[in-house]
Amino acid sequence: MVLGAMAGGAVTLLEKSTRQAVKDDFSKVSSGVMYVVKNPNEFIEDLRETANKVRTTVEQVTEDVAVITEKVEEIKDVPPQVTELVKDTKETLRKIAASGQTQQHIDEKE
Repeated sequence: MVLGAMAGGAVTLLEKSTRQAVKDDFSKVSSGVMYVVKNPNEFIEDLRETANKVRTTVEQVTEDVAVITEKVEEIKDVPPQVTELVKDTKETLRKIAASGQTQQHIDEKE
């Protein structure tokens, strides 16, 4: 199986553009490794900064999700309140209609 993989890799490298891409990728990787070897403290500091940014982002997203969840729960409570308000209004209007009061009388009571 290893021989098959090596043969496949060798055949793939026969194409000039593939060879060039592999060479460019290898060059990028090796220059990155050399930078880390020469500047380990800077690399570690960059890694820490990135980790802190990720942590801050995760915390912010967690807070945002909590706020959104809270708002969704509040919205779930709105329909029963609206239904109750409509029922109360309907009942009040029936009482007004049954008593024969006019708008003017209602306004005077307030």
